[in-house]
Order: sequence, then structure tokens, then C-alpha cells
Amino acid sequence: MNSKTDEVPGQTRVTIHGVAAAAGVSKSTVSRILDERLPRSDSETARRVRKVAEELGYVRDVSAASLRRGNTMTIGVIVPRLTDTVMAMLYEALAKACSRSGRFAIVATTDDKPKADRLAAESLLKRGVDGLILSTAREDDDFPDELAKRGIPYVLALRTDGHSLSSVGDDRLGGYLAARHLLDLGHRRIGVIAGPSYASSSRGRVEGFRHALEEAGLNADPSYIIPSTFGIESGAVAVETLMHLSARPTAIFAVNDNTAIGALSGLTKLGLSVPQDISIVGYNDIPIVSHLPTPLTTLRVPFEQIASNALDLLSGDNSPADERIRISAPTLIPRKSTAPIR
Repeated sequence: MNSKTDEVPGQTRVTIHGVAAAAGVSKSTVSRILDERLPRSDSETARRVRKVAEELGYVRDVSAASLRRGNTMTIGVIVPRLTDTVMAMLYEALAKACSRSGRFAIVATTDDKPKADRLAAESLLKRGVDGLILSTAREDDDFPDELAKRGIPYVLALRTDGHSLSSVGDDRLGGYLAARHLLDLGHRRIGVIAGPSYASSSRGRVEGFRHALEEAGLNADPSYIIPSTFGIESGAVAVETLMHLSARPTAIFAVNDNTAIGALSGLTKLGLSVPQDISIVGYNDIPIVSHLPTPLTTLRVPFEQIASNALDLLSGDNSPADERIRISAPTLIPRKSTAPIR
């Protein structure tokens, strides 16, 4: 094989033609065998082609292959921030799902600021992405409609506007399960750290919580439902408000784990113990919460399923109305932060 010159720095890169010539097969055979999107063949020819490609140092030219297909096999992902563990977990799940189908995910962040998703989207579109997955949908923003009018493929993830293609968790069910868990432990005065009202995920979780209380013959006291951001500090501020109510709650449902962690910190500063003095439930099951001094009871969100559904929706055409929003169920994970009321 005349392969030595191909390995010398500065020489022309090894092409599929070179691999085909060295292996004694056609170019189309090499292309088929080395295409990671196709089922892996273990025939003698396939093994020989892969061995030759490795010896020659062949690297598949993804950009050239994409150009022939008319796409780039890249997906743009827009998240508020990657310092938010929930968004980092979503992006990692999307990146893995893309990899399984021979695609690549690139990310842009917006700091959850209104209109910033437009700049992020334009930046990704200029890089030739085939479509967008956004976790930044807000109740008061028509950006998804703008994308639809421009004919840009997109899917919403974790949050939805109610009509766009979306892959989300069943937030109403999660809020219901959180409340039901605390009610079953005997709690009746339950505070809620509600998250921001512009996010469908927050609203759904609070709605599910309210439904469980109504089902139990209770009314949700508005003074026990405290708006917040999704940040840790916001959880600490919210819990201080709850603990200064004249009839303070015996349990708290925080609509995400970050605010639950902030609440745990705030309760410690107030000299209160969890779960001896107050029980608390979070949401998402980010990795750290099972390793806290008091492991957190929470709702586990199936990020990989949500990511897989998002990519399926992005790749599909003309989904029926009843399949435009795919919903994945969360799971209650009881830990040490909740206990029967004393």
C-alpha cells in the first residue's frame, strides 16, 4: 500500500478513494462500511476496509458528505445557561442522541433574557445548523412563531408554548405527585417555591400541585405560593418569606432542585432542621441532590427520553396535531428530606 506519504504532516489527507484502492474494493463499498449511521457490518470485507482505513489514518469528511446530502448534520441547541445543571443535563442528552444518529449538537446560551434567543438562533443558523432545539420558550414571546414563518425547523424542549413541536416532561403530573407525597405524610400547610410564571414547566408543576390539594378537599392558599427564579439564591429568599408567615408551612414543594437547595440553606440559617421541622421536595433529580447532607426527595425527569423525542420531532414531517407535543412522565424519588408530620 502506498500509504506512507499520507501520514506525513503537510501531505494531502487520505481520501475515500485511497482507502478503496488500498482495500481493493469500490468507493461506494468503503462509503457504506464507514458510514456510522448504518448498521455495522462484520463481514471479512468490512473488517479489511476498517483496518485499511485505520492504518492509513483516514478521517471521514463529514462536511463533504453533508454537502452532498444538502445538510450539515448539526443541530443548534439554545439554553438559558449551562451553569444550570438542568440545562447542562438536557444538552448532554441531546448531544448523545445526536451522536447515535451521526449528528452533532452545538449550543448557544441566552441567560434566559427576552429576545436574546433571537441572537443565539441567528448565530447558530449562520453556522449552517439543520434545525434548532430551544429550551427558552416564554409565555410572552412569539419567537417560535417567527421561526415557523421563516420555515426554520425547530422544536421546543422542557418548555412549550402549547402549539409548537415540543418535547417536555409531564409537569402537571410531577407537581401532583409531589403534593400527593406530602399529603400522604400528613402535611396540610404546604408552601410552594413556584419558579417564574413565564415558564410552562413552572406553571404546570404548580397546576398539578393545586389539583392534588383540591382532590384532597383543600384550597391552595395564595400566600403559600411564592414566585421565584430557577436560581439557588431565589430559593433562599422564598423560604424566608414562607417561614415568616403567621402559620408557617410544615412542608415545601420547590419546582426545581436549585431552589430546593437554596431553601435548604435558608432553613439552616433559620435554625430549622429537615425533615424534623419541615419537609421539602425538589424537582429534576440533578446529580448533587442525592449526595447532600440530607438527600433530597425529588422528581426525576427523563432527560434522555425528552432529548430523543425532540430529535424525532425535528426529523419528522407534518406530525399530527395530537403528536406535536410529546410528554415524558417523571418519577418520584423519595429520600431523607421528607417525613411524616410531627
